[in-house]
Amino acid sequence: MLKIPPDWGTFCVLIVSFLVFWFIFKRLLFDPFLKLLADRERKLKGLRDRTEQLIREGLEAHERHAREITAVRREALAEREGERRRAEEEVGRMMEEARMAAKDSIEQVRVEIERELRAAEQQLGNLGENLAAELAERVLGRPLKGGGPRVHSPN
Repeated sequence: MLKIPPDWGTFCVLIVSFLVFWFIFKRLLFDPFLKLLADRERKLKGLRDRTEQLIREGLEAHERHAREITAVRREALAEREGERRRAEEEVGRMMEEARMAAKDSIEQVRVEIERELRAAEQQLGNLGENLAAELAERVLGRPLKGGGPRVHSPN
């Protein structure tokens, strides 16, 4: 049982045994356990730092990738716009060539029609003269002299 005031001999034995056990437990249990906790804390801090570094690198890579995609899109848009302009120029050139070809064809056809019209007018003129001479011969009942149609003046 405990007494108040304590027995100083027992008290000293308890203090000494406590210190001995403390020293033994400290060497065998507490120090290795604290060292294990410190190592674990150091590893976790290293992993946390590495994780933050990887996150930063990932964000930088994502931003770089987004910039590259934007640049590629911009370049593709510029190339597509250039192709569109070239196609429009080609269409314009082809339209102008077609216009010129149509104009040339129309001019050739017009010239041919005029030539055929003059030939037809000449044929009609000759045919009219021949018909007039033949009609005059039938009306008069005799062949005409001079071979051409005679114009009678009304007297």
